[in-house]
Amino acid sequence: MMSDREPQDNAPDFVVIDVETACSRVSSICQVGIVGFKDGREIFEYETLLDPRDEFNVFNTRIHGIAEHHVVGQPTFADVHAIVHGHLSGRTTVAHSYFDKGALAAACRVHDRAMIETTWLDSVRVAKRAWPDLESHRLGLLARYLGIEHKHHDALSDARAAGWVIVKASEHTGLSLADWLAPPHVAGPAPRAAAEGPLKGERIAILGEPRDGKLAHLAADLGARVMTGVGSSTTMLVVAGREPFGRALRSSAAFLKAEELRRDGVPLRIVASDALRTMAALRV
Repeated sequence: MMSDREPQDNAPDFVVIDVETACSRVSSICQVGIVGFKDGREIFEYETLLDPRDEFNVFNTRIHGIAEHHVVGQPTFADVHAIVHGHLSGRTTVAHSYFDKGALAAACRVHDRAMIETTWLDSVRVAKRAWPDLESHRLGLLARYLGIEHKHHDALSDARAAGWVIVKASEHTGLSLADWLAPPHVAGPAPRAAAEGPLKGERIAILGEPRDGKLAHLAADLGARVMTGVGSSTTMLVVAGREPFGRALRSSAAFLKAEELRRDGVPLRIVASDALRTMAALRV
């Protein structure tokens, strides 16, 4: 159903779509949810159940809770194509993986409707770039990690959560929507350690940022040698963020390796990135 918040005159920065399907055929869309975002906030939402004109598989119904009797009298995809087209066409459209992109294209073919031309952005790829050390980038885990209210496999809730992943990833990294749409950054070599500094002799691994990122340069400026990963010679693991660290970070391979080395007697410290910034501030 349309919410009371209609699209504003000024276009959203991006829209997010999520669909649920009735069976293994991706064209069998039985629910669609769309949320528009501008300036880091939601500006409109659209949600409706659809009659997929297809069978309902028990497996799919167990996942999203939508059964055949729920869609009796509901519109078909053909009926709402113009609405979906109006929200997505000519804009940047986010989906968590490209399943929704494929489902939308398949539904257009099956219902003999025009393909929707939009610029697609995969929020899974965005999350992997923003938080590379998370154990998983599934939407449910990301929502818990980022504190996003979320009801999994509800199309509107999934779309909203994926949109907030983009907003929070931009806040975390400083990257803009144009940056996310550009080819991903390939990390360059780690910065060279300064000749002198309070961390001279330290061998530091960075968790949560690339080896050529801001934390790596800060550590190198303080005299540390930045490593490509955690090993037996590592003396410090710097975790991007504040303590206490979230479950996802504590479950990452680098964090678990550091804890294993500590148990084996290796003098390795695990510190938050604020510790580096404090050292840098005290040095000035």
